[in-house]
Amino acid sequence: MSSTIWVKVVGFSAVERHSLNTLFRLSVRQTPSYALWSSEAPAPPHVALIDLDCHEAEIEMALPTFNKHLKIIGVGEKPHQRVWRAFERPVDWNALVQVLDELFVTQSHFDVITGFDELDANTVPPGVRVSLLVGMSLEDRLYLRARLSLAGLTDVDEASTAEQASKSVGLRHYDVVVISLELPDADAWSLVQTFKAMLSPPQAVIVATEKPSWSVMERADAMGCAGLLDIPFNPPQVLGLLQKV
Repeated sequence: MSSTIWVKVVGFSAVERHSLNTLFRLSVRQTPSYALWSSEAPAPPHVALIDLDCHEAEIEMALPTFNKHLKIIGVGEKPHQRVWRAFERPVDWNALVQVLDELFVTQSHFDVITGFDELDANTVPPGVRVSLLVGMSLEDRLYLRARLSLAGLTDVDEASTAEQASKSVGLRHYDVVVISLELPDADAWSLVQTFKAMLSPPQAVIVATEKPSWSVMERADAMGCAGLLDIPFNPPQVLGLLQKV
């Protein structure tokens, strides 16, 4: 896991921004460190810090592109149902850092306590969702990886067969799964049912096929799939679906 936690900041006065920037600069001495997220950052934000008293906050959280799974720390008097933790003004910045540490420090490096540099590679920090592509061609996998990344889904695993997918599921939890209906070694609908029946199922199971039809679409809907993608991929269709998951 990266030792930098990217924080999306919305709103706040110039004085509060100065305090935040100071906290971020001081955090470079620790692991993990916190940094102000921007669109040029190499990863999507891990957490959002939002000024609930500014109009910009309402607009930001109403955007369809805003990650609904992102944990939000709110500051201000206005309550919001999506806020995970809330602070009143004046902000206790030390307490805010403790809340960030509660989220991320115990999920990051344990070198001081255990002597290990990092957690297992399958450990995922809060706010980061993991995807699995099953049964896709190399060209299709590369395309979906690019589209998933644009949607903030940068941690992507691949499985060529249902057997490989089953092994992957045994190692980590997946939030989004895309399954080709042209699986070479198993009935794809049975694999969909397996994912849907898990104790902790993916938030979205998507099926993709080279032979789309109304009956396939109806079956996908009946089985609780988040959607059906046509192969070759239709960019607007892919973009619209990934914005919903």
